[in-house]
Amino acid sequence: MLKKRIVICLDVKDGRTTKGIKFKDNVDIGDPVEMAAEYYRQGVDELVFYDIMASARGRGPILDLISQVASQVFIPFCVGGGIGSLDDICSTIAAGAEKVSLNSQAVKNPDLIRQGARVFGNQCIVLGMDAAADAAMPSGYRVYINGGRTATELDALEWARRAVELGSGEIVLNSIDADGTKNGYELTLTRMISEAVPVPVIASGGGGTPEHLAAVLGDGKADAALVASMVHSGEYTVSSIKNALAARGIPVR
Repeated sequence: MLKKRIVICLDVKDGRTTKGIKFKDNVDIGDPVEMAAEYYRQGVDELVFYDIMASARGRGPILDLISQVASQVFIPFCVGGGIGSLDDICSTIAAGAEKVSLNSQAVKNPDLIRQGARVFGNQCIVLGMDAAADAAMPSGYRVYINGGRTATELDALEWARRAVELGSGEIVLNSIDADGTKNGYELTLTRMISEAVPVPVIASGGGGTPEHLAAVLGDGKADAALVASMVHSGEYTVSSIKNALAARGIPVR
């Protein structure tokens, strides 16, 4: 069985790491460069850096800050937020990212996925998807953009399949309903997407205890689990999470 990955997310706003609940009421929790270095020391498998205001403000990625964070970690490093062109992808990778996460910009210009995959390879292009339950959609879930602020007419399942066809090599699937609640991942959504696409799916939103990670990596069929609040609070470390998962029979790195 392939070993499961633990991924830590740094949501960045105005140069600082921030955390909210269901994409609202964000508070400053620290320096992303210092936090990245600490999580690397703890043994995290991958790090994700999201500039949560870039697309909403119509600007590109903050390359100097990305470079500073990249200098502290020697593991896969994914960057998202405001990446709207092939030049943006190129400059973000040049700044130190191994992968780029395309979310709002991919919805606005799906061909960006194809362009990026053609130039840099599928493994570099991650679809970031923010979804919330909506009975009006065929799958029961609607895609949102601009940091969860703007509803689209895209069905989550349909968009996941299309993005993979265009060349996305991985999906970070974030449940807006579960985000920041620490009440557990959205297993129905995660399982549905994981079973529908042939690429790795990283579950995001709701992780609060090792039991939650065990559930989404098991029944939820995710390849990796993204955590934020549960480690940012200091309640858990990467090693304590991995030890708890291993004790439950979940293979970890």
